[in-house]
Amino acid sequence: GGRVFSPVSISPCLVSLNSIGKNKEMTKQSVMVSEPQTAGINNMMEIVAKSSSLFSSMEMNTDNGYNFAIKKQFLKKLETSVVGVDKGTTGINAWVDSMRASSPPRLNSTMDNDQSWMMQHPSALNMFDEIINASKGKQIVMFLDYDGTLSPIVADPDRAFMSESMRTAVRDVARYFPTAIVSGRSRDKVYSFVQLAELYYAGSHGMDIKGPAKGPRNNKTNKPVLFQPANDFLPLIDEVTKILIEKVQSTPGALVENNKFCVSVHFRCVEEKRWNDLAELVRSVIKEYPELRMSQGRKVFEIRPTIKWDKGKALEFLLESLGYANSTNVFPIYIGDDLTDEDAFKVLRERDQGFGILVSKFPKNTNASYSLREPAEVKDFLCRLVEWKRYSRRMISRV
Repeated sequence: GGRVFSPVSISPCLVSLNSIGKNKEMTKQSVMVSEPQTAGINNMMEIVAKSSSLFSSMEMNTDNGYNFAIKKQFLKKLETSVVGVDKGTTGINAWVDSMRASSPPRLNSTMDNDQSWMMQHPSALNMFDEIINASKGKQIVMFLDYDGTLSPIVADPDRAFMSESMRTAVRDVARYFPTAIVSGRSRDKVYSFVQLAELYYAGSHGMDIKGPAKGPRNNKTNKPVLFQPANDFLPLIDEVTKILIEKVQSTPGALVENNKFCVSVHFRCVEEKRWNDLAELVRSVIKEYPELRMSQGRKVFEIRPTIKWDKGKALEFLLESLGYANSTNVFPIYIGDDLTDEDAFKVLRERDQGFGILVSKFPKNTNASYSLREPAEVKDFLCRLVEWKRYSRRMISRV
């Protein structure tokens, strides 16, 4: 579950020494914060795929006497996808063109286009009252990407630290609304950055989900939700990680990150003239593994299992786990900046519930309804949400 680096690009992970814990699955280069082991989350069950087959039935732990079964729709979503790496030689130029752009892809920028885009995706801060009015009478549930949303995008992904003021804002939001971090990072890694035990964490693009470690004080029996639909792929991911580490040594600046259920090959620090060769190199490795597929994020290649699971499916799973599977009384808000977040934005549009908010300084193709320019605006939005909730509670208490 830890980070694995090419020898040419190892950088230290700066984590406070008093909070460092070691994990059995970590490699020698890995350093991360261990999660609190306290049990408990109200009305939640531990959900695990217990058999050796990925597609067999899933059983539930029923220690607290509450039976919660995953619906058939989640089993169907685990079927092997036909989408994989292009096995042919064509398409590499399209990859490189995509690498040059941010993701989601930027739109052609003209004054008219920019104004039109802002009308379709207005600032979530400017439209805050509209968002709040739409949520009246419903339970807000917050979903937050990490890199580029809660932390700035940096050259070294191991130094993508969130500010203390951002951590405070997220902690305050979680006091009033169920809150989840949904990231391409491994769950352990994103937890080491955020360090808030009261949140839900969906790492590896939603393939590793765990609920809050701390539940209500009066409930000591319930267990955190745990869902890992790609467990059978772990040996394969480790094997491909080792191969890619060896291969990318020939590309200065390239960095391989093992995110447990997926592998990331970062090229933010690679010279553009080498992008074509790097893309071809990664493709040449992945084409030997039909069980894996390759996609692209923000200056990163993502290698994932070919199961039909993504951030959108993770959002649906968490809503169901919270008891909002078919509810009209829930209002999900998902904030993210990357192409992988589009799966979640699309789900919200299809459900016609809540809103997606894209973090971007530029007009981009997106399924989000609103926009914010940068993490600083994300923090402002979260703070306003908390202020509104506190004000609402004070008004209710006076009545």
